[in-house]
Amino acid sequence: MAEVSFYILPTESLQDRYLFACKLIEKAYRSGCFCYVMTDDDEQSQLIDDLLWTFRAGSFIPHQIYTGDLPNIEKVILIGSLTAPEPWQHTLFNLSAHYPDPGPQTERILEILDNSETTKVAGRDRYRQYQKSGMTITTHKDW
Repeated sequence: MAEVSFYILPTESLQDRYLFACKLIEKAYRSGCFCYVMTDDDEQSQLIDDLLWTFRAGSFIPHQIYTGDLPNIEKVILIGSLTAPEPWQHTLFNLSAHYPDPGPQTERILEILDNSETTKVAGRDRYRQYQKSGMTITTHKDW
């Protein structure tokens, strides 16, 4: 059963939320984790894709937008609004407003919430769904 970590930021800034996500994605990548970043739509996927190239000077995280075709290499971060392909289901970064419907291979789900009311309401709904599924939930605040 997957473990879920909620990171609740003190700011209402969507940009801060995405920058924090990039830092966690980089940390996951450096530890050998090739995750899937779930987004709401193509526009958000492109924004995260662009930000992963520019969020920190000297940082390199191989990544690409997932459109349904598997990449030629497995050691890459995938970003998209489609269901994560099997090799990338182990770790999910959920930046979407939706419950990710984890598969049997999902070990970890990371939720990054800013302090805006819209994000918090959607996050609370997902939190309840994770609870009903019997997942272990950890909440991190004060970033």
